[in-house]
Amino acid sequence: MNYLSINDIDSLSTWVKEAITLKKQPKKFKSLGSDKTIGLLFFNNSLRTRLSTQKAAINLGMEVIVMNFGSEGWALEYADGTIMDQGTSEHVKEAAQVISQYCDIIAIRAFAGLVDKELDEAEEVLNGFKKYASVPIVNMESSVGHPLQALTDAITMEEHNFKNNPKVVLSWAPHPRALPHAVANSFVQMMQKQNADFVITHPKGYELDPNITKDSKIEHDQEKALENADFVYVKNWSSYIDYGQIKSQDTNWQMTLKKLGKARFMHCLPVRRNVVVADEVLDSEQSLVIEQANNRTYAAQLVLKKILENLK
Repeated sequence: MNYLSINDIDSLSTWVKEAITLKKQPKKFKSLGSDKTIGLLFFNNSLRTRLSTQKAAINLGMEVIVMNFGSEGWALEYADGTIMDQGTSEHVKEAAQVISQYCDIIAIRAFAGLVDKELDEAEEVLNGFKKYASVPIVNMESSVGHPLQALTDAITMEEHNFKNNPKVVLSWAPHPRALPHAVANSFVQMMQKQNADFVITHPKGYELDPNITKDSKIEHDQEKALENADFVYVKNWSSYIDYGQIKSQDTNWQMTLKKLGKARFMHCLPVRRNVVVADEVLDSEQSLVIEQANNRTYAAQLVLKKILENLK
C-alpha cells in the first residue's frame, strides 16, 4: 500500500472519522510500529511535514531515520540509460533498493521545479522510488500533490463544520515568489469527494490544471466567490498555462477580515503575513491554521497506521 495521492483514499469520510478517533488516543497503537523503521527523505525544506510525520511515527512506536538530500545525499539520476558523466552521482535504481533494506516505509518530499511542466508532472522522484523501492512509499508533498495536507484539511473542516452542505472557497492570494500547485491541487481533489458547495477563485491566468479542477466551479470575482462562505482556504500558486510564471501581484487579493466575513480561515503554512493574509485574520478566533498544523500529525499517523496494518 502506497499513499501517493488523495485519490488513494477509498472512503474519505471513513478516514476522517478514524483520524478524529485516533487523535483522542494517539498512543493506542504504539505496538503496531514496534521494530519498524520509516525513512523520511527530504529533497526540499520542511517544518510541519517533517515534525508531524516524525511525531506520527513515534506515536506508532516506529524508529525514524531522516535524510536531507539537498545537503547530505548524493545527487540522484532518474532517467534510464543515462551516461552519468555530469552532475549526478547515484541512480535512483540503486538508492531506492538500498534504502528499502534500511526502512519498512519510505516517505518523500520533493517539490516542483516550475520550469519544465512535463518533467514536474512525471513526478520523477516519487515515481522513481515507487518503481525501484520494495517498501511502501508515502508522498510528503510532490510536484503536483500534497495528500497529507489535504487529508489534514478534511479532518480540520469536519471538526469545525456544523452544516450538511457548507460553502468552501479556495482563494488564490498574491506572493512574491512563484509557488507550486501541489497544495491547491490536492485540496481541489479532496473537496471533490465532499458534500459541499465548493468554489475556486483566482485572477484570470491562474487557472489550475483542468484535468484536476474538472467541473469544479471557478469564479474570477473574489468578493462574489466569498459570499456566505463557511470556510475560506487561501493559497498562492503560479500560472499553470504559462508554467511557473507570476502573472499578477494584485494586492487586492490579500485576505482581510472584511472579505472573510463569518467564515473560518484556513492555510497550510508557512504564510507571509500582510501579503497573503492580514494579521487581523491570522490572529483572529476565525483562524484555523494552528489546528490544521496540529492535525498534520493525525493525518500522517492514520496513513502510517493503515500501511503498517497492511504489512502484517
